[in-house]
Amino acid sequence: MARLLGVSLLVAGLGCVLLVAPSESVADDVSALLAFKKAIFEDPLSKLSDWNPKDEDPCAWTGVGCTPLDSRVVTLELANSSLKGFLALEIESLSSLQKLILDHNTLMGSIPKGIGKLTNLIVLNLSTNQLDGPIPSEIGDMPKISKIDLRANRLDGAIPPELGKLTSLTELRLNNNSLTGTIPESNDSTMVSTNSDGQIGLCRLTQLTDMDLSYNYLVGDVPTCFKQIQRLSMVGNCFENNGTTNRPDNQSGLRRCKSRSSGNSATWTRAISWKENTVISIDDDLLANVPKISRQELAEACEDFSNIIGSSHDTVVYKGTMKDGSEIAVVSLSASVHYWTSYVELYFQKEVVEMARLNHENVAKMMGYSKESDPFSRMLVFQYPPNGTLYEHLHDVEGCQLSWPRRMKIALSIARALRYLHTEMQPPFAVAALTSSSVYLTEDFSPKIIDFERWRALLTKPGLSSGTIVNGSFNNIMDSRHRRFMDVQANTFAFGVILLELISGRAPVSKDTGDLVDWARKHLDQAEEFSKLVDPKLRNANHENLGIVCNVVNLCIDAEPCRRPSMNMIAAILEEGIDTSAATVLRDSSLAWAEAEIAMS
Repeated sequence: MARLLGVSLLVAGLGCVLLVAPSESVADDVSALLAFKKAIFEDPLSKLSDWNPKDEDPCAWTGVGCTPLDSRVVTLELANSSLKGFLALEIESLSSLQKLILDHNTLMGSIPKGIGKLTNLIVLNLSTNQLDGPIPSEIGDMPKISKIDLRANRLDGAIPPELGKLTSLTELRLNNNSLTGTIPESNDSTMVSTNSDGQIGLCRLTQLTDMDLSYNYLVGDVPTCFKQIQRLSMVGNCFENNGTTNRPDNQSGLRRCKSRSSGNSATWTRAISWKENTVISIDDDLLANVPKISRQELAEACEDFSNIIGSSHDTVVYKGTMKDGSEIAVVSLSASVHYWTSYVELYFQKEVVEMARLNHENVAKMMGYSKESDPFSRMLVFQYPPNGTLYEHLHDVEGCQLSWPRRMKIALSIARALRYLHTEMQPPFAVAALTSSSVYLTEDFSPKIIDFERWRALLTKPGLSSGTIVNGSFNNIMDSRHRRFMDVQANTFAFGVILLELISGRAPVSKDTGDLVDWARKHLDQAEEFSKLVDPKLRNANHENLGIVCNVVNLCIDAEPCRRPSMNMIAAILEEGIDTSAATVLRDSSLAWAEAEIAMS
């Protein structure tokens, strides 16, 4: 039976039918669903192809279910749809939603805090995606919910004690994530409300029959109240009262805990852990496919580690030449065995694997790693582009070293590299600190991104020196990893800054000119002001290209991260709008022909 947009009221006494115009609530649903569609940048199965913005009634759209009387959206079911994108913030406006089922897709980013506004939600299934960040505490504001499934994502942080408010909850699945800390059930919980028995946190969930918290990084004690749960899985965590719910799985893994008293310990070196009684067993096969280079070989290549090209409190970077003539950069992590806990070793190895899988012409290749116990050392070996950094060429040398066409070619190459890292890599890879100093140039001025900052963030102190776990949670390691490594929106903003550096020749921050972005915003609002951004040393700037680049910069530096487009879209805009052909350069300036030929080679 066809739905009417409004409520049909049969007025018997008058013998007529009155059609009421669509309510604002239905319009809100349509708007929220279209925002959801906009945040999906890949839909290979065309699941959302019939979501027409001209439709006032969304009830016939694929995956959408409505109530028969008022056309309010009550279900959104798009499991196994190969969707790739983010969860739009506007999803909170689906106020009548009862089922949100989006499992087995490639949803990235964090779970919006506004999800707590879905007070009619009964089933939430976001499992088997690539969602990261913490579980929002606002999830505890959905009183009717009975099933929550967030398993197999990249969620980190503590389990929010606010889950204890969901007294109708019967199923809770949070397994196969990176959750840390203790289970919120003790009197130390941040929850202040208690039930009649004085229980707080998850012990308040008396209707819970199914719970899976396995394969996370949870510590502390397993609550005794969990004995009442019919189907419970807790394997692959690091609980202190190790029992049948926490025995190690027989399959190889990274998160199995072993008591020191059992005589089992990680084979690589001594590990300091909380209360000196638990270590993580490291899978020896994790680095099997990554080349291992001996410390002796690196010492010979780097002139006995005397050729230092960079340093910080946490790392030293050496330049060297291998026996085959290839130039390398060696990042040595400045941490002694005393600071090197089993958790840091685990993350070190996982990050090595992450870096080793990168394969793009504009990303410096990681050639291998070095890992030795005597003397204790952890090193990463990268391909080294010999022509210095983009920052040096733009800001540290006299004269115009980079022509306009060469700068545009560099911009396009960096955009393509970020598109590869953000959208072609699964899971997505974000550069820890993307700046013009992390972009190195080859002899032909081709850019190569090197992510040195990744390792500095891993060694953030005082997290290491004070032990792996403080007050029942990882001290900054997990939070830092999420905050600095998975923020693709921050990479987009940083790319906008690099574009500004390329067109203006100004440094991101200068005591003479101040903040580059603040200065540029004054000229980015009006097209006639764009020319004031151009580096005065440049004589052959293409003004059509300039307009396109400035418009892209505006998109990249949007103050609201969720409004910044993906690098997939940004790279497409630049590729379509910027012509770096030699003919175009010649048209703009005949004097630039020779240099353009070099840049195009």
